[in-house]
Amino acid sequence: MRLLLVLLFGVILAKASTMDNYAGSSVSGAEEDELARVKIAKCCEGTELLLDSVCVPISETNETKPWRPEFQSDDSYEGAKPVKEPKYLLKYGPPRCRANENQWEVYYYPSSPDTLVVLTNGKLRHYIPDQVDEVEKAKEMYGMEFLELEDVQAKAIHYDYPFGHYCADKAIFTKNHLIATYAKICVPRPIKWANTDNLMKKAIDPALHAIAMVSYLVVAIVYFVLPQLRDLVGNIITTMTLCLIVNQSASLVRIFTEFGNHVSFLIADSVMYVSLLAAFFWLNALGYYVWNTFRSRNVFLRSTDGRKYCCYSTFVWGSTVAIAATAIFAHFTLETKKPIIGGVAFAAQETVGWLGLSVLFTSVAFTIIVDLCFVLTTINKIKRMRTYGRIHHKMKYSFRMFILIYAIMSVGWISLLLSLLKYDGLIYCHIVVNVFQALLILYVCVFGQKRVTFLLGKTCNCCTSNDNAEGLDWGEEMTAINAGY
Repeated sequence: MRLLLVLLFGVILAKASTMDNYAGSSVSGAEEDELARVKIAKCCEGTELLLDSVCVPISETNETKPWRPEFQSDDSYEGAKPVKEPKYLLKYGPPRCRANENQWEVYYYPSSPDTLVVLTNGKLRHYIPDQVDEVEKAKEMYGMEFLELEDVQAKAIHYDYPFGHYCADKAIFTKNHLIATYAKICVPRPIKWANTDNLMKKAIDPALHAIAMVSYLVVAIVYFVLPQLRDLVGNIITTMTLCLIVNQSASLVRIFTEFGNHVSFLIADSVMYVSLLAAFFWLNALGYYVWNTFRSRNVFLRSTDGRKYCCYSTFVWGSTVAIAATAIFAHFTLETKKPIIGGVAFAAQETVGWLGLSVLFTSVAFTIIVDLCFVLTTINKIKRMRTYGRIHHKMKYSFRMFILIYAIMSVGWISLLLSLLKYDGLIYCHIVVNVFQALLILYVCVFGQKRVTFLLGKTCNCCTSNDNAEGLDWGEEMTAINAGY
């Protein structure tokens, strides 16, 4: 009896295991079957149609059946045998066109010159009407009095749109009592390199970006190489210009959207805006240093430059990382409409949205306001000072340089902000302002200061003048004596 129970229990377990195996096979088979199906895009939901360009339920129309695709093979022609309908899966919603694509609406009805055909591979084929009848055109080209319809349609102009670049549905027009096949397609914009827009954005803008990068690089090298300029102000200027070089490099990357299959525009935009934010924070640190020097009674020229630079670096990079993390968090969690950028031969990509930009640009605006307060209070402090020490005398030139850089970068930031409105005139204006900003910063930091040009002339043995040392800025007299000038 016990043996019989054991055998019965074993048979039950074997049956259960077999049923589990069959169930697993059916699930796996269902998944594979779904993946093997051809995807077709339908503009409205499954039980909806287009009534005067608006998706409405079928119950509100006189129709009884929703739209279903009628398939044709790739080499099909009018009058050919119907093909076997493949297994397909309907996906609902309009296509998400790329930044360089236009949305077109096409209607196909019996008397329409356009023809819409759904191929068995899931693509939508759009036959374009020609000005000349295709049969007559074929007669003229090939000298034949008659061509088969198969040959004529094979020579007709057509474009294929893969899944994701189109949606199709049944459309009803109450005014004309017309029923048509409707399609919304994403058509790439034609690229004309000779027009003004492409010349400005694809040729002139990259060249001006290169000039701007070289200008910032010259400033950074001068203030890093010359030991006389390697004080706290010089280190701040060097770091700020390096941030601007990174900003220009990231901006240069995102100009050529055609190479988006190798570029992440979200990363490029993030680097561009975050490096610009860091540059403004370094400008804010320079303004605070000058303001604090005039405000303090006991100041020392170079004894604590390294420690102060470390403190300022902690403030700048800590603030930059915190604000950048906030902007990225806002973009991925709170942004509802993320902008898309893309090209013709790669999938569309998202980039930084308005919510993330608002976090970054609000922080930049805050630093500009704080810098303005530094400027006004320092000017009032200088007006009230009756005696100047050597350090205060030097700080006057640093303060003048800070004011000029502050004005130049503020104008450039406003120009960048206006260019985001996507008006061609504002974009062209920003392209010019961007390079002028770099050239003006180069002039203010290097060629506009006699002390810097004098040190360059002695170090590089160029720009040497035979004038005496009279009329030079602070510190140049001792430099001239030591150099045998």
